[in-house]
Amino acid sequence: MTVHHQLAAVLQEAVQTAQTAGALPSFDPPEITIERPRDASFGDYASPTPLKLARVARMAPIKIAQAIADHLPATDYIAEVTVAPPGFINIRLTNERLQQVLVDVLAEGEEYGRIHLGNGKKAQIECVSANPTGPIHIGRTRGGVMGDTLARAMRLAGYDVVLEYYYNDAGRQITMLGESTKIRYLQLLGQDVELGADHYKGDYIIDIARELQAAHVDALQNEPADYFGNYAKDKISQSQKETLRRINIVFDVYFNEQSLYENGRVWEALETLQQKGHVYEKDGAQWFKTTEFGDDKDRVLVKKTGEPTYRMPDIAYHWDKAQRGFDLVVDIFGPDHHATAPQVLMGVQALGYPTNFVRTVLHQIISIIKDGQEMKMSTRAGTFVALDDVLDEVGPDPIRYFMISRSGNSPIDFDLNLALERSDKNPVYYVQNAHVRCAGIFRKWAEAGGAPDADAEADLSLLTHENELAFMRKAMELSAVIEQMTLTSEPHHIAFYAYDLAAAFHPAYEKCRVLHDDVPEPLRLARLRFYWAAKQLFAHVLNLMGMSTPEVM
Repeated sequence: MTVHHQLAAVLQEAVQTAQTAGALPSFDPPEITIERPRDASFGDYASPTPLKLARVARMAPIKIAQAIADHLPATDYIAEVTVAPPGFINIRLTNERLQQVLVDVLAEGEEYGRIHLGNGKKAQIECVSANPTGPIHIGRTRGGVMGDTLARAMRLAGYDVVLEYYYNDAGRQITMLGESTKIRYLQLLGQDVELGADHYKGDYIIDIARELQAAHVDALQNEPADYFGNYAKDKISQSQKETLRRINIVFDVYFNEQSLYENGRVWEALETLQQKGHVYEKDGAQWFKTTEFGDDKDRVLVKKTGEPTYRMPDIAYHWDKAQRGFDLVVDIFGPDHHATAPQVLMGVQALGYPTNFVRTVLHQIISIIKDGQEMKMSTRAGTFVALDDVLDEVGPDPIRYFMISRSGNSPIDFDLNLALERSDKNPVYYVQNAHVRCAGIFRKWAEAGGAPDADAEADLSLLTHENELAFMRKAMELSAVIEQMTLTSEPHHIAFYAYDLAAAFHPAYEKCRVLHDDVPEPLRLARLRFYWAAKQLFAHVLNLMGMSTPEVM
């Protein structure tokens, strides 16, 4: 149970006790809100609940707050409760409760912050889903990092999570890929053929054509474009997996769109929609009555040529998700899915499934900035910024951090120069340097002959410096952050938390010395314990973000 929930339960009990005592009138138990006050001088936690109860209780909020405060049950972790206008209840925890956080961090390790929100529940997160028509560019990376980070948090929240990649390996884009590769192959053979406006023009197509020429010389010139498309698709797909692995993203499932055609699920979904009366024919095309589900106009599912639009296989895919029994599905898409994602869910609803188990997360675009200039991206034109190239330049950690450094609703300017800067201006350096500083303390301790377990029985009650306590307060919040990420599917909260944790740590490191000669031995041992816990917590948080834990920088 998080501290927020503990305090909410205590205030709930106080309300009921006050009602029994006649200090508050009778009303249904309220939902208690617990938050961190903006000004730390007010306390560690605060509740504005009395403000919400004024109407139902027909009392001034300040009087409601005082009645609740007067009837709080005794606990061993609340040091002080005060009431502040216009009706806030401020709560300060005991030092002992804060110091217990260090014990918990060291005892629980990578389990610290675990909550039981999703125990017994299955979840699926779909992200990236870049077409296998070219290398993954940096613009596609944001959804992948968001999804992988969310999966890590949800597993700590108790969910059985499947991270899934949906390959759009069917349709016109694969036809264009095959034609592009064959044309490049024929050009290498000296034939006078040219790419069309819709063909893929990246150098990676030439590289694939060269591989085919090296292996087969001119024996493939009469092969259909499908042969080249399948070869290129498989080659690119494997490359994409290797690239994602470089950024510490490994999917549990790779789901191919083509399989929906091979097993007939696309046409089964269409037939079911027809049988249920949700599809009609017009001008030779099959139209979905999306207006019955709130859309502004009906949508084409199958063109008059017999070719499905992108909606049809997407509906079949989400129908498959519904039948796999997930309690929660999180779809993480780019801004180009803003209009289409609701139409797909309309299809699932029309097929007879509720759609409240699907949560759609749309993220905004990424701009790559280098030397003050934005770099343009287009996969088809071959002018994209490949993820591999950015990885070669800055490494995976800055990419992972910056991709979740803002809410998905906000665009991101990824400044490559800042990502390489080794100063506190770079948030990646700022967070990781906290772990490095802890490692440095224990390296020096070992070099001085200090025993590795000298602090095992340290007296943590000696840790009363305001900066030490501030770090402990922030350390206590991790479980609440995990809960917030899980409930909202917003992974940026862990990046914010990591930065705030580092901001609480660095002043403690500067002011709460441990190895200086003038530090009393009992306090030295207590602070060694403090820094062990800090090192473990930073390693844990960095791992939740899929980042490394450097010992030196």
